[in-house]
Amino acid sequence: MGERCTLVEAELDSLGAVLAEHRPRTVFHLAAQTQVGDANREPLPTWETNIRGTYMLLEAVRGYGGAEAVVVASSDKAYGSHDELPYREDFALKPSYPYDVSKAATDMIARSYAATYGLPVAVTRLANVYGPGDVNWARLIPDTARALVRGERPVIRSDGTPERDYLYVEDAADAYLAVADSLADPAHHGRAWNAGSGEPVPVLDMVRRLIEISGRDVEPDIRGSGVPHGEIDRQYLDSTAIREELGWTPKWDLDSGVRAAWDWYRRRLG
Repeated sequence: MGERCTLVEAELDSLGAVLAEHRPRTVFHLAAQTQVGDANREPLPTWETNIRGTYMLLEAVRGYGGAEAVVVASSDKAYGSHDELPYREDFALKPSYPYDVSKAATDMIARSYAATYGLPVAVTRLANVYGPGDVNWARLIPDTARALVRGERPVIRSDGTPERDYLYVEDAADAYLAVADSLADPAHHGRAWNAGSGEPVPVLDMVRRLIEISGRDVEPDIRGSGVPHGEIDRQYLDSTAIREELGWTPKWDLDSGVRAAWDWYRRRLG
């Protein structure tokens, strides 16, 4: 990694100087506080990271003036709760809870820089990204895999019925690259793009899938009832636009992706 990358640790206030020194042509803004529960308990750090972090970066990019493409990570959570599914890019953003609000604000701020200043900015609204390398143990797949490696019962904090859309990490990276490439065309400046599998999977089904792949003889430990406060019950995405206009399509099906993820956690934690 060190041979291919220059790692710079910097405060938000010094981003302008960093960009001016290294002169990147493409900027991917992926930094965020990503945990819904943390945002519900303490919203201010989430808003500081997700909202202020976004406008500080975009101001630095605007001042630098050398970026040819800026891709900002929004989220499927920015849509909030809708009766009609799957989400399409023309749906209103209707967030209710702190994390969802932070991502909707990020989304709108980013697109405003395209509309107001002509910056080559686009936004991605991705499904739940999973795969090797994710060590955020508050997330479902890493937490479940760690429990299984330890021979423990995976804990489900809801009743297991909430449904989510899952996207393997390599497919997510391909989506970011496709969106970045699209910004060579000014018609795509300010666009938002969904990327997901389009297949809602209940939490309980995902946990049982991991249990089966692991070969462990355990049952999930279901500790919740209904949908936890501050969470959205059902979410999945319509990715027609990015498929048809940019030629992106996921290469990993769910079974293959979950198996690859499990193999990584087993090697790392076993």
